[in-house]
Amino acid sequence: MGMLFPHSAKTGDITVRVSVSYLAEQSAPADDRWFWSYHIRIENGGDMAVQLMARRWLIIDGRGNASEVVGEGVVGDMPVIAPGDSYDYVSGCPLSTPNGTMEGAYQMVGEDGAGFEIEIPKFPLQGPAV
Repeated sequence: MGMLFPHSAKTGDITVRVSVSYLAEQSAPADDRWFWSYHIRIENGGDMAVQLMARRWLIIDGRGNASEVVGEGVVGDMPVIAPGDSYDYVSGCPLSTPNGTMEGAYQMVGEDGAGFEIEIPKFPLQGPAV
């Protein structure tokens, strides 16, 4: 499992795992465009269902330029994750540099109505070696 998802962060009973892939076919280095897909798995190790309400990303390109992305849910969904269950989704990130990093947090709410934030581990966006 560690190989499949090399990056992980645990907040309380929730673990966020990330794997990332460089997509050469969607990248155009000559046009300063590099593209990655990332696969995220959110595992609920607790005894209470939780719902993902919002996300906050910090994306830093190879020049150190930071952009923050805030939005509701993920990929148009606000999934409820039952105890012992997990939720997977895949999304993508373009950059104008061949490398960078992403990190962030999800805003969650438990079935008790209490909101809390869970960490998304920082992971590298690494283009092909030139």
